[in-house]
Amino acid sequence: MSGDTKAIIATIISTVVTTGLVVAGLLMTQIAGVNTRIDDVHARVDEMRTEMRDMRTSIERLETRLDAVEVALGKLDRRLLTIERLVLPSLSSKQ
Repeated sequence: MSGDTKAIIATIISTVVTTGLVVAGLLMTQIAGVNTRIDDVHARVDEMRTEMRDMRTSIERLETRLDAVEVALGKLDRRLLTIERLVLPSLSSKQ
């Protein structure tokens, strides 16, 4: 091989290696960007989970309050029925 051939081969090899290194660097940069985006998505999912837990807690409190209202209305209904049984027969006997 002549000196020129060796120089051309060395230039081609160095160009291929340099291009490979540049492509590898670009890929690493892109992968780092994707990892950052994935971390952002994970953070948002965690926020959503927290909000969903808060909503679940609020719904459970609302259910508890509605149960208490239902019990209170049941008691009121029984009291009204008792009053109706005591008062209404006396009203109908007066007429």
